[in-house]
Amino acid sequence: MPRLLRGRSRRLLAISVVLLVAGGGTGAWLLARDESVAVEPTTATVSAETVRETVAASGTIAPARSAELSFEVSGTVTRVLVAEGDTVRKGQALARVGTGTLVAERTAAVAALDAAYAQLEEDEDDGASATQLAADRASILSAEDSVAEAREAVRDATLRSTVRGTVVSLDLARGDVVGTSSGGGSAPGSTGGTDTSSSGDTGTITVVSTSSFVVDATVAAADAARLERGLQAEITPSGATEVVYGTVADVGLVAETNTSGAAVFPVVVEVTGTPEDLYAGTSADVSIIVTQTAGVLTVPSRALTTEDDTTYVTRIVDGEKVTTEVETGTAYGMSTEVVAGLAEGDVVEIPGFSGPAGGGGGGGGDRPGQFPGGGEMPDFGQMPPGGLGGAPS
Repeated sequence: MPRLLRGRSRRLLAISVVLLVAGGGTGAWLLARDESVAVEPTTATVSAETVRETVAASGTIAPARSAELSFEVSGTVTRVLVAEGDTVRKGQALARVGTGTLVAERTAAVAALDAAYAQLEEDEDDGASATQLAADRASILSAEDSVAEAREAVRDATLRSTVRGTVVSLDLARGDVVGTSSGGGSAPGSTGGTDTSSSGDTGTITVVSTSSFVVDATVAAADAARLERGLQAEITPSGATEVVYGTVADVGLVAETNTSGAAVFPVVVEVTGTPEDLYAGTSADVSIIVTQTAGVLTVPSRALTTEDDTTYVTRIVDGEKVTTEVETGTAYGMSTEVVAGLAEGDVVEIPGFSGPAGGGGGGGGDRPGQFPGGGEMPDFGQMPPGGLGGAPS
């Protein structure tokens, strides 16, 4: 026999043995998997439940209120009354600038107002024209505005917190020049003077609330239209074991793009009360309750059978099975609403089932394309040209 043919014969013989062994093992494996597990029918009692529809959202917990505060007047800081980490109340003084110039401007504004009143009286006594008297009254109104602004500037020389919370950032120190002076040396209402306006560093103090929080979240574009202010929500912070509650405070009207490129809408959920162990920056999942209905009659969805547009269940009455036609409503996960045909307390059968042991490739790590011991089955769809022997055709 030629050497080429002898070699090819040996290869074919070896492969035939492998396939015989593999076939025998596979057959035994398939026979073993032909064993089935039967699950007996069970029963369930029809009950009235509170059902609800929800919209899922995700986001980050943030302080409910924060304020970045800076002086609205120019001057030199004379006192800083707080430090980072201090808890402050709304309206509490945080820092002050010198008031010498501001008080002088207020005094000048008051003097200008007095002069405007005096001018009006004088012109009235002299029988001035109506046009002149109207101009005098306009001057009084302008001077009154200048006085109000000057008085407000003196009040603004003390920087106060607009929220209750904790000082988290303090970019301010005694001696700092803050704000941008405007109006220079000319007092309000005056007619001359030298402009000494200059720019300085504007210091800020940041205060955030630490007892009230919101969740800055986003929802899918398809769900945004279902949301409105006032809807209740359940919030699950990352790593938390207990749910906290909240209320939808705002629903954005302009879509954003998330990291996956999908359109989402921003939603702000206010956390109810002051839950413990809640921290800004923590991620959270939110379930917003869109509708909630009490007293809905439901049955397990698996108890329903539909044939020829007719839906029915099998009731258990005095131990006997009775086929009963029903009218169904909304499906809620594993349960379905029953509109007619059943009453609360009725007992219905949930059909059993039978299937292969191991649940589709489970035990022993078996999977399609693999022997029970873990070895790979040959891929008969990827044979080389010329057959199993691999010899030229």
